[in-house]
Amino acid sequence: MQPASDIVCLSAQVYRKVLKLMGNRFELTVVCGNEEEANEHIQAAINEIRRIERLLTTFNEDSQTALINRYAGIQPVQVDREVCELILRAEKISRITQGAFDLSYGSVDKSLWNFDQHMTSLPDAATARAMVRLIDYRNIKVDLTTNEVMLMIEGMRIGFGGIGKGYAAERAKMLLLGRGVSSGIVNAAGDLTAWGVQPNGQPWTVGIADPDSRHHPFSYLNISDQAIATSGNYEKYVMIAGKKYSHTIDPKTGLPVTGIKSVSIISTNAEIADAMATPVMIMGIRAGLNMINQIRQIACIIVDDQNRLFTSDNIQLK
Repeated sequence: MQPASDIVCLSAQVYRKVLKLMGNRFELTVVCGNEEEANEHIQAAINEIRRIERLLTTFNEDSQTALINRYAGIQPVQVDREVCELILRAEKISRITQGAFDLSYGSVDKSLWNFDQHMTSLPDAATARAMVRLIDYRNIKVDLTTNEVMLMIEGMRIGFGGIGKGYAAERAKMLLLGRGVSSGIVNAAGDLTAWGVQPNGQPWTVGIADPDSRHHPFSYLNISDQAIATSGNYEKYVMIAGKKYSHTIDPKTGLPVTGIKSVSIISTNAEIADAMATPVMIMGIRAGLNMINQIRQIACIIVDDQNRLFTSDNIQLK
């Protein structure tokens, strides 16, 4: 059990812990009767997130994801059933977004997309197209009878960067609910899920990051039993000839997307919210909102490069 001093008490019943998990800043908040009990709940959630990280990371050569990539085009790899099921859910999102979301984006050579001060020009279109030739979610095969996954073409790579934090947040929430924590927030670097209410009976208030100043919210929302995820070009980008290019790559062209500063998705599920934010950014304002408007229990807020605000039909901003 973590020492009680690690937990910050915000009121008589709200406890919070901030730490780095999955390479990102996580903030776990619970409403609880006492500090010791809160500490135990939060530590259990931390352990669950670390377990998921061990499954999904590509930075550990022994992880199940790394093994899937290592044997691409060679043979199937047996993995935990939850990995198979997560891949299948990701495949469904790939179909809905017509490939704008694709786990096999990991095939792109990151040495050509470092997005730092050394990057002074974009690759030509032909080079970019060659880079994305291996990106195709349809070549990820899952066998639920044997819990095996195979990437059908050598050189393919999958990565869970577009869905993993949301999945971890959702799993941590379900674990806490199972432990009797009726109210709380799991914030996975901006991909957050909130349930229940504050001790005063009010909904949780969460901020949506300002695309021009990520540490300052441009808007607040009162939510309960909902999740929010934001994808923005403020996270990682490069300036080339006075133009800002996001680290978000269109899997069809291999080139960075432009025109949108941020996309915020509101849903009942953190995994879905996380996975849908990036494809809306790739699809663009009109196509992205048209898609969101056809899906139940999901909403969207877009800020474009001119700071204009666009929302799905089910959001009324004042």
